[in-house]
Amino acid sequence: MDETKRFIAPEDLETIEFDWGTSKWMSTPDVTGAESFSAGITILKPGRAHERHVHPDSEEILYFLSGEGKQTIGEETRSVRQGELVYIPAGVEHSTENTGWAPLQFLAAYGPPGPEAAIRDAEGSTIHPPGEHSE
Repeated sequence: MDETKRFIAPEDLETIEFDWGTSKWMSTPDVTGAESFSAGITILKPGRAHERHVHPDSEEILYFLSGEGKQTIGEETRSVRQGELVYIPAGVEHSTENTGWAPLQFLAAYGPPGPEAAIRDAEGSTIHPPGEHSE
């Protein structure tokens, strides 16, 4: 594997912007060559949420880095905060909402990779090249 693909800096990656926040996919088959999983950082703006959705073929974990929010998995909704992790089985509808005044930041990981490509291509997304930031 190319040595440059082992250490990933956020400024070296594109930023995917939505009306609810941003995502940076730090490990994908294209970025690191990882074949079994993908991982990225998502930031939800205060008071915002992303739509309820499902990843039919990938399991997902979310590890909350900062902020506070509500996580819905199937029909269950719970409060989440820094230091907590949630597991979302493949094929189960889910959503995340920022209920705090500060950004809600979390690491999302999929196994196997794939959903990150659909998120990148979703309607309403804006792709900012590496080094360029949204306002």
